[in-house]
Amino acid sequence: MKWIIVAAFVAIVLALAAAGRALLNDGRDGAPKSNRMLHALALRIGLSVALFLFILLAYKLGWIQPTGLPLQPR
Repeated sequence: MKWIIVAAFVAIVLALAAAGRALLNDGRDGAPKSNRMLHALALRIGLSVALFLFILLAYKLGWIQPTGLPLQPR
């Protein structure tokens, strides 16, 4: 389960990096701007929503359990 979540986070960061690269490179030297940044950011949002829903589903199905913080006696 941890590997799925880590892979999703890596994919989200890679989509963000692709959007940043598109922002910096599109429209240089008189070239027309493309929709690469828009598509990369839409992919990032979709992956983030899918990860959130997957975590909710995994919790409801009992695949993951909340651990919380251990209580310290006062």
